[in-house]
Amino acid sequence: MGEYDFIIAGAGMAGLSLAYRLPESAKVLLIDRDDAARLERTWCFWEASAGPFEAAIHHRWNDIFVHGNGLSERYKIAPYTYKMLRGRDFYAFMQRWLEGQPQITVQRGNVQRLEGGPDGATAWVDGAAFRAPWIFNSALRPAQTETGFHSLLQHFKGWVIRSPSAIFDATAATFMDFRTAQQATGTRFVYVMPFDAHTALVEYTVFSPALLTDLEYDAGLREYIAAQLGLEEFEILEVESGVIPMTDAPFPRFHAPHVLNIGIAGGRAKASTGYTFQRSQRQAEQIAKSLLETGRPDAAHAGFNRHDWMDSVYLNVLLKGREAGSRFFTDLFKRNDAVQVLKFLDEGSNPLEDLRLMTTVNIPVFTAAALEVIGSQVRQALSKG
Repeated sequence: MGEYDFIIAGAGMAGLSLAYRLPESAKVLLIDRDDAARLERTWCFWEASAGPFEAAIHHRWNDIFVHGNGLSERYKIAPYTYKMLRGRDFYAFMQRWLEGQPQITVQRGNVQRLEGGPDGATAWVDGAAFRAPWIFNSALRPAQTETGFHSLLQHFKGWVIRSPSAIFDATAATFMDFRTAQQATGTRFVYVMPFDAHTALVEYTVFSPALLTDLEYDAGLREYIAAQLGLEEFEILEVESGVIPMTDAPFPRFHAPHVLNIGIAGGRAKASTGYTFQRSQRQAEQIAKSLLETGRPDAAHAGFNRHDWMDSVYLNVLLKGREAGSRFFTDLFKRNDAVQVLKFLDEGSNPLEDLRLMTTVNIPVFTAAALEVIGSQVRQALSKG
């Protein structure tokens, strides 16, 4: 049985981000399964300074566009920069880094189960056992079995297209464009990330309870590219797709004793938007800080999170059909400073800023949703004694 200081089960974005921050003195086992599909993933996010993976960033934009009903604006977002990190670049960056980290052992294989006890935990990988005081799990996602919560999916399909004519402005990204057919079953929008005058990632994104067919995503992309970009002919260079949970159902912090869940398995996908990258980075930083200060990775756990609560209210609005998601986001940008909206969406705002922003949305609709969420939470608390 192999013995380590830490085991990271799952070498995706969350696992590698944590490995990058763990103490260099620690003996670490990183369990990785071959997954060619992850190379096609893309993460987009905004931040006010250089991040740990700055050298791998594919493109940056200082301005964003937002289009909706009665809104079509270009916003400067300083001090933020909107960034795109592509899977292939991130994993290549991390592979080069791992080659210089002799304290980290990479084990190829499938995680079969993770077992924990009072003194440590064991990972079973293709029949072999590996042990450490702590295991960080992003490989095995917990089943969502509790009822009374809100659940949607963020699902998308994107094409990197090349236009025969120079139609793109590579200095500005389209953050949200709701000028696409909206359906009663969900919120639909497109974002456009130009790399140069001829090339851009165009992604058709949906918030809904169920996935679409491939033909439906393709139809949405073609309709948008024709109607909004004015292109009837173009070359598709790359294709990507994905599904991210949007739910306020609680994710267990622990898979088992001494097995801490991270990334999406640890509830790091933001319930209202599906954004995962920056929340996973903050979790990795908190774990590393807690280890340094207390010797345990779980001391940084916080209780009530008002941003999580506001996400629950928003999911209630969408699932109950109280208001279209397109109107909510359009109102946010139409009635507020864009930088403040980004700060709010990234959970960097303070309570007073949140209150000011929420007075600009449809107050009767969100009040009704908030009361229903509070009632549901009270009932759940009472049922648990």
